[in-house]
Amino acid sequence: VAFSVGEEERCGGDTSRLRGHLAAWNYFMSIKDKANDAFIKQWHTFIKDKKRVTNDPMEATYIGFNMWVKAVEKAKSTDPNKVIDTMVGIEYPNLTGGMAKMLPNHHLTKPVFIGEIQADGQFDVVWKTKGLVPGDAWSDYLPGSKDITADWADPKIKCGNYNTVTKKCSGQNYQ
Repeated sequence: VAFSVGEEERCGGDTSRLRGHLAAWNYFMSIKDKANDAFIKQWHTFIKDKKRVTNDPMEATYIGFNMWVKAVEKAKSTDPNKVIDTMVGIEYPNLTGGMAKMLPNHHLTKPVFIGEIQADGQFDVVWKTKGLVPGDAWSDYLPGSKDITADWADPKIKCGNYNTVTKKCSGQNYQ
């Protein structure tokens, strides 16, 4: 299973040798949904090329920008320090039929899809999560990460890399 091969990486090339390979993403262009169809149509109109593909990073940017707009409206300011405090809890529709939500760790809830590469280079979804998966900033399984948490809503933490053992935030100097 590839975790970094999407539509854009395969466009324009011979995909016959990749047919049947699997990739894991939160979005595939081939997912049928009204919002996704509209997004693809708008992209093709903008780029003036119907062969250009959409991909997971584009959907993530679409969601993130629209969440930022909602946060700016809520904060009544574009000041980053005011906007950041309004981000937690904001929801915006994703392009696959669900709703992305900003969590206290500043990661999103999103579905996960496993897609099989087809002869045309698109993906056929062969598996998906039953619901949305909460994004986690740190791994519970890695020694250097398991004691770290991210929580921007808790006034006692308000940090992206807070060590739950030492009770300290290492800020931008994570060690």
